[in-house]
Amino acid sequence: MAKSDKDLDRLYKELEDYRDSHEDEGSRLLKFFVGLLMLAGGLFMIFQNISVSSSWGHGGYFLSFGNFNLANGMIMLPIIIGIGMLFTMKRKIFGWTVLAIGVVIVLLSVLLTTSIHWRTTNAYIFIIMFGLTAAGAGLVLRELFRKN
Repeated sequence: MAKSDKDLDRLYKELEDYRDSHEDEGSRLLKFFVGLLMLAGGLFMIFQNISVSSSWGHGGYFLSFGNFNLANGMIMLPIIIGIGMLFTMKRKIFGWTVLAIGVVIVLLSVLLTTSIHWRTTNAYIFIIMFGLTAAGAGLVLRELFRKN
């Protein structure tokens, strides 16, 4: 590197340090919230172009093992049994446990049968969506991790 290049690098670093140290809190806060708005807008646009569907309930069976088929309605049994146990048993912990297991089974069955698809969009909207998201995330991260 030539001497003039080193001098330019040193001057650039000094200018950057001066700018960072003399920036007021209001403009930093404004940059943070503008970045947050850009990030939220980009993510909103991305999520608007995602289509979610579930095949739960189609065909009437949740699980199939050879000749054994577990119907969709059968996964509701632990919830019903857990609710019954809450009203009949003195020790409610068993009822709550069975009820919680039933809720987890239902949630897992819905999640496992969910499919996510990207809707068709044009390149302009695609670039705006991901550009807004990247620029907003960059502004937010820069203001969060800025050295004082």
